[in-house]
Amino acid sequence: MKKTLAEIAALINGTIIGSAELNITGITNIEDAGPGDITFAVPPHIEKAAKCTAAAVVIPDTVEEFPKPAIRVNNPRVAFTTLLALFTPKPDIKPGVNETAVLGTNVKLGANVAVMAHVVIDDNAVIGDNAILYPHTYIGRDVTIGSDTLIYPNVTIRENCQIGSRVIIQSGAVIGSDGFGFITVNGSHQKVPQVGNVIIEDDVEIGANSCLDRATTGSTVVKRGTKIDNFVHLGHNVVVGENCFLVAQTGIAGSAKIGNNVTFAGQSGSAGHLTIGDNCVFAARTAPINDVPANSFYAGFPARPHNEWLRSEAAIGRLPELIKKVRELERRLNKIEK
Repeated sequence: MKKTLAEIAALINGTIIGSAELNITGITNIEDAGPGDITFAVPPHIEKAAKCTAAAVVIPDTVEEFPKPAIRVNNPRVAFTTLLALFTPKPDIKPGVNETAVLGTNVKLGANVAVMAHVVIDDNAVIGDNAILYPHTYIGRDVTIGSDTLIYPNVTIRENCQIGSRVIIQSGAVIGSDGFGFITVNGSHQKVPQVGNVIIEDDVEIGANSCLDRATTGSTVVKRGTKIDNFVHLGHNVVVGENCFLVAQTGIAGSAKIGNNVTFAGQSGSAGHLTIGDNCVFAARTAPINDVPANSFYAGFPARPHNEWLRSEAAIGRLPELIKKVRELERRLNKIEK
């Protein structure tokens, strides 16, 4: 694909610095950009971008002077996302059911659905319009999947689960695995039947190899717009609010209730049966063990307010010096006593 700088600027509502007729043939990051590529930069990377070999750079409109061709825009990250879609079109997947796919009884497929090789769709499943099911995916009985949903290879969606529209489920994810429920009787662990389901609302993304357990009874729920990274685990009966971020290796124990716009950074988690308020942020490796009010920023284990955690960490860093001082004071005190 080839686009002039003028055509690109019109697409992203930007202002051009340099030649409007400059041809752009690709898009990539600052480090890899070559003479035909466009890239983007935000502070503190503006100077680095100015020295790179890219043909042009998308920069913030607050930058008045730039030594090479550029497009000034309000939000370079959003503009770059638009250009990625332009220069990397979606693969052309033809609708239809591959001859190796296995469909149960009373399966309903919407318009333009693509069911690829070795997909298994169990009885009474309903697949919405324009959905794409990549190879080796299993769709359990009585599952419903909304329109324009994309399911990558080796995904398992077990019985009775409900998937919304425009959902993306990455490879290896398991939706509706049994919750971890056992009772111990006379020293023996007996399984508690997990008879609920998982409900994933519209515009959710589930990362590779993540596991969302079905509820013991009722539903495990992920609400609209939430994005879940790879290797994330949600226990049974967890409810995650709208527009949350659950970053890699996050684990949420059973029956926790997560508010809207909450972020759990990498390797963080929550104890079970907690309530997390809206707009909370948990730093990497943070784990709340009590309810957390809305608009909190927590860190550490057990989780506590971020500023308090910073002071604590700073104090820990001074411990060797403090121990040395205490030992010196003890030595002087012993000398005085003698």
